[in-house]
Amino acid sequence: MKKNCLIIVCCQLLFAVAIKAQTITLANKQLRMEWLQTKDGWKINNLQFFINQKWQQVARPSGEYTLLYTTEQPSDSAAMQFKMVTGKAWPDTVYHYQLKIWQQASTAVALNTAGQAFHFYPASARQISANEVVFTYSSPLANMTATWKLDEQYAGDVQVKMQLECKKNGYYSLSSPSAITVDKQDMAWAVMPGYFQGKEMQKNMVLSYAYGQGVPEMPVLYRERCASSFCPIITTKENISFAVIPDPGLGRDPWANDHITHQTWQLALSHQNRRSSLSPTVYYPVLGEPGSLKKQGDHINYGFRYSFNQGEWYEVLTHAVNDIYDFKRTLALRKNTQSLTSRVEEMHHYLCDRTTSLWNTEEYNGLKIGGQSYLGGVVGSNRDAIKNADYGAMWMLANTSGDKYLQDSVLPLALNFKLAQQQTTPGFFQGAAMGQYYLSKSKTFREEWGDFVEPVSLTYYVMLDIGNILLFEPGNDTLKKRLALGASLLLNWQKPDGSWEVAYDRHTQQPLFTDIKDLRPTFYGLMVAYRILKDEKYLTAAKRGADWFIQNAVNKGHFIGVCGDARYAPDFATAQSAQALLDLYDLTHDKKYQEAAISTARMYLTSIYTQPVPSEKIKLVNGIERKDWQISQAGLSFEHGGIIGSANGAGPIMLCSHAGMFVRMFQLTGDSLFIEMARAAAIGRDAFVDQKTSVASYYWSTMNKGAGPYPHHAWWQIGWITDYLLSEAQLRSGNKITFARGFITPKVGPHESYGFTPGRIYGKEANLIHQQGVIKCNNPNIEYMLARGTDAKSLFVILLNDTGEPLKGQVKLNLDKVKMPANVQAITELTANKQLEPDAELDVALDGYGIKVWMIH
Repeated sequence: MKKNCLIIVCCQLLFAVAIKAQTITLANKQLRMEWLQTKDGWKINNLQFFINQKWQQVARPSGEYTLLYTTEQPSDSAAMQFKMVTGKAWPDTVYHYQLKIWQQASTAVALNTAGQAFHFYPASARQISANEVVFTYSSPLANMTATWKLDEQYAGDVQVKMQLECKKNGYYSLSSPSAITVDKQDMAWAVMPGYFQGKEMQKNMVLSYAYGQGVPEMPVLYRERCASSFCPIITTKENISFAVIPDPGLGRDPWANDHITHQTWQLALSHQNRRSSLSPTVYYPVLGEPGSLKKQGDHINYGFRYSFNQGEWYEVLTHAVNDIYDFKRTLALRKNTQSLTSRVEEMHHYLCDRTTSLWNTEEYNGLKIGGQSYLGGVVGSNRDAIKNADYGAMWMLANTSGDKYLQDSVLPLALNFKLAQQQTTPGFFQGAAMGQYYLSKSKTFREEWGDFVEPVSLTYYVMLDIGNILLFEPGNDTLKKRLALGASLLLNWQKPDGSWEVAYDRHTQQPLFTDIKDLRPTFYGLMVAYRILKDEKYLTAAKRGADWFIQNAVNKGHFIGVCGDARYAPDFATAQSAQALLDLYDLTHDKKYQEAAISTARMYLTSIYTQPVPSEKIKLVNGIERKDWQISQAGLSFEHGGIIGSANGAGPIMLCSHAGMFVRMFQLTGDSLFIEMARAAAIGRDAFVDQKTSVASYYWSTMNKGAGPYPHHAWWQIGWITDYLLSEAQLRSGNKITFARGFITPKVGPHESYGFTPGRIYGKEANLIHQQGVIKCNNPNIEYMLARGTDAKSLFVILLNDTGEPLKGQVKLNLDKVKMPANVQAITELTANKQLEPDAELDVALDGYGIKVWMIH
């Protein structure tokens, strides 16, 4: 009996040794991965993450590899036709800007149906160390080696290096292995930065693929040209987030040497593998693209990492952006050749010159109206469209500068333009804005891309514009009546659930664009009405609209934009929505609006490029040598990205309306990514600024060509720069510098107006002023702002360091410009109380991102 027991024990030990020999493990304090040798090869048998003091299984372990191959170059024709939820064919051919990029997005390669897919598991494995394993596989098509290594610095990361030796001529694409797959019912959230986010699968491919509303059911491949961050992420319902992050340098360089290379497709990202299982995946090179054509004996080499983290997707995104793609570190490269304040001063001159600003005056129904030429696309225009952009900035600059030309020759005609723009005659559209643009030859107001009227345009071009004017002209009864007329129509058009239609046909009065919902901050117009007119019914309706928006947009990650020429692809209206919800919180003190604002702002962070990593490399731009960081996309936002947005061809934009809102979000949350992105957007962008006018270009692709066909953009630039600088001043002073904010500007983002009421500077009331020549500073990285005490006896000078390094400069004051008393006694630096000679050239030293405030008596 004892002999039999001994035999059994020995057999068990031998079996255990055999089993152990068939497994390989990588493990650290956070992550444990185990591979099991099977008849099909080495599979991941177990993948666990340490959470809540215990090891927890993550989704479904896999470890399957995929190689795509074809002998012929895949076709660049559309491989599939799509329909909207209404059954109508997509895309609508009226929107010709989107036709080419949609065709590119519907090829067999983009839809991930091209070529032959070879799925396999490694045949052999070799444990190099406790932290490193090497797998190999061989077939008649190729030899593959994959090295997996636990990251020594980040315990939740596994670095993988892929090597492929090609054995046949043809086109190859090697995907990252599927470490795990996630059951669709176990997905809590998925995000492809720059393209989509959502918590559920979306069956309609137009909504998911074109509009980013939900997770596409197909394993489509996304290009790096609109992937803001290379970091597809899935969060499970067990609250574990998982991403694949390609190594920096793997994607295309949008300006590789001396010309635009933004369209180059080297790297593809997907939220699914080729089998349509949820698993963040990298494909390199892209099948059919130049880098994928290989001869016998050629090699493919690339690296990436898997990243696991407890919590929401956002933490993994921050890790990818800052730790892997060095966003925070490379912010230190940014330096100015011209301060933002100086740009505002120069744009002031530009806007007061009728030639450079393309200012027009027209007669319309007995009114003399004024506006700037708009030479972009407007349906029905014959290069005769005019518009006004940022009424808050217009009234702000005119009032803070006291500029008589603006006050007497621009504002009255811009006001008449606004009055003419609103329909006052009875009917279905009474109170609405009949279009953003006035076509002078046909003497009609028109929307950008059709003969229709949008409720959001009513919010923009009636409520917001008139509301901002009324902050500066509170006694204007005519405007109050016009505001009430617009508010009445917004109330009438609001549905019982709180929502609005996207648009109404101008002739039939029937709803248009019924395939999409109005996932925009249309409710903000009623907030304006409440703040100005004080009627509680407006706030009640605004809250009902915001509640619907939170449920249908914020909670789902679904948005649309406001650019008609892009058929409302998600755009900067998402950033506006964050500020709108934040402003609603200020009115109601209901925390749900603040929380929704933060959630929306974090989703908007995925509209900011964080790749490629900026460097000091010298490049040639229109014959001028530039350092790579000077023309970098990193830190800039989309006009609209995704599959059908302008960023596909033109890259990001210079209009950084979100910068001030991001500063406010940082002050609210302490989340450093907000402040990093705000500063990366604003600072060191001189390569895009026209030296003659100080107006920045709109699209990244045009570099420094200035306003071009959009002269009104200078007003938006003055608006966002002022909002950003005053938000920085409030942040850095610990709320000892505060100026009341007005309303969001229409269309382009969340920056708000200032200067309509005194602010407070270290306990003293002061009015914001803008007067060129009062201050001259020899260091372009020092910003300066002015305010005059309401007692008329003091002048405040606010100085900000744009960089994270300590710096020095010399500030020269010309007090005659502000008509200060001749007996100026001293300049007081509030933190030190130093006595200085009047009218001196003053040396200033500022800490990194520092602030100093002087008070001149």
